[in-house]
Formats: sequence, C-alpha cells, structure tokens
Amino acid sequence: MARVTILMAVHEPGPELAEQLASFSAQTHRNWHLIESDDSRTASARAALDRFEAEGHSVITVQGPGQGPGPNFQFLLQHTDANARDFIAFSDQDDVWFPEKLERALLALKAEDCPALYCSRSLVTGASLEDPQPSPPRPRPLGFHNALVQNVAAGNTIVLNPAAARLAREAAAEAGPILKFDWWLYQVLSACGAALIHDDRPTLYYRQHGGNAEGENLSAQARVSRLRRFLKGEWRNWTDAQLRALAASRHRFTPENRVLFDRFVRIRQAPLPSRFTQFARLGLYRQSRAGTVAIWFGALFRLI
Repeated sequence: MARVTILMAVHEPGPELAEQLASFSAQTHRNWHLIESDDSRTASARAALDRFEAEGHSVITVQGPGQGPGPNFQFLLQHTDANARDFIAFSDQDDVWFPEKLERALLALKAEDCPALYCSRSLVTGASLEDPQPSPPRPRPLGFHNALVQNVAAGNTIVLNPAAARLAREAAAEAGPILKFDWWLYQVLSACGAALIHDDRPTLYYRQHGGNAEGENLSAQARVSRLRRFLKGEWRNWTDAQLRALAASRHRFTPENRVLFDRFVRIRQAPLPSRFTQFARLGLYRQSRAGTVAIWFGALFRLI
C-alpha cells in the first residue's frame, strides 16, 4: 500500500487542530504519517499532538522557520526524505478532511507515471462547520497559461505523487522564500509539464473563522476586499514574488513554458501600447470570464 506523508504547517492553533487530527485518523487509506512544522511562540499545539501520538500515530515535529505559512510549507517539503517513494499531502491546521480524501487522491494519481498534482474543490464553512458552500468550480483546463495569473490548486487539497514530490522538493531548494506556496506548486509543476488533476468533488471542510492565513472569497464582502487589494497593487506584488521564486527553476520548464514565462516577465515591464497588444497574444486566462477581464484590466494599468 502506498505511503503518504502529510505535511502540516502549524501556527498558534485553536481547538480546531484536534478535529483535523481526528479526520486523519478516520482516513480510509491507512498508510500515512504526519510531519508538522510548528511556527508557534507558545505550546498551543502540543497537547493535541501528544494525544494524537499517544493513540499510536506516527508524528514528527520540527521547529518552523517563523516566516509565515509559505516558507513553513517550503521548509516542511525540504525536510521530507529525498529517497522515499511517498506521496505528499499538504494540510492546514483547522480543516476537517473527508474520510476518503487520501484514497481518492491516490486512486487518481496512480494512473500517472510522470510528475502529477491532484487538487479538489472543498466545502467552505463557518467556524463551527455550519452552512457549507462548495468552492468555485474550475471549468477551464489547468495549465501554465492559467497558473501564471491564478491559483486554482488550494494547498489544503493538494496531493503529489512521488515524482512530483521529488521535482517540487528540488525546485523549493532552488527558490528563495516562497510567499504563496500552493500557488507556486501549481505554477512550477504546470511549467514543468506535470499532469494536473482537479477533482470536482469536495474532499474537505474548509473552515473560515477569522484567523485563517488565507481565506475563500465567496461572500460579497470578501470579494470587495479582494478588489480593493487588487487596485492597491497587492496582486502585482504577489506576482513579483512568485516570478522571483519561479525564475530559480526556469531551467526545469518545458521549452514552450520557458518561452511563455520569459515573455510574461518582459511584457510586465513594457510601455502601455506594446504591453497591452503583447499581453493579448499570450493567451493567459482565469477560470471565469470576469476574472479574465480583470487580468486584462490589470495588464492595462500594471496591476498584475
């Protein structure tokens, strides 16, 4: 039976951590172990993890780098065994996995011999798992043309096959600190030609409780907040950081994606008339029409 290494980044967790650990115990795929990297200043995670380990589960704890969730997951990935044939699953500290989450991911990934990334939709809930709403669908194909301008691979749903884990581990060692780690995984693996599998069926409850490092923007208020941040140039700053991290692994990209990456980098600095016409030829897209219109607007006013 294939073994899965679950990587969980922890930072000052609340009582939700115990529920997440319990959902690991309930997995129908039984061959897994947990590595958790704790960025907390307190011992808030210790009691729940000690109980979990006392139940007979394999837990390895490492001290996190204390630089935020992206570098914490990057640090975790680099602490996995380079020689292992494990699948790698990424976990937040406050979700609840469905019992068949790992089983479904492995079933999809085992059909792939090349590097492959699995991700899925989730049910977005309140703090008490109330009012579950499915995360947005992904009607358009996953690929580098999408990944450069949108992350559709939610990190808490991602599972990598051993070949993808090895590629991501090596690329993570080349990059500096990665701001948005799940987006970077989608970007670097799609750039390198990995198989990308999106499961339209949710695999977990994605809890929203006000303390999330990242959150879903399903509500009108959240969307307005995201638009304000976009107009202030935050998206451009995120793109700058992601491109710096990706540039370190450019030599791994397929020839076609290396050309696309270089053109995107150059076009972002081009003067307006040239920038807009060249951007139109790139064929970049988001999953919705409104989102694609937004990146055209962003290209026009240098907001991406």
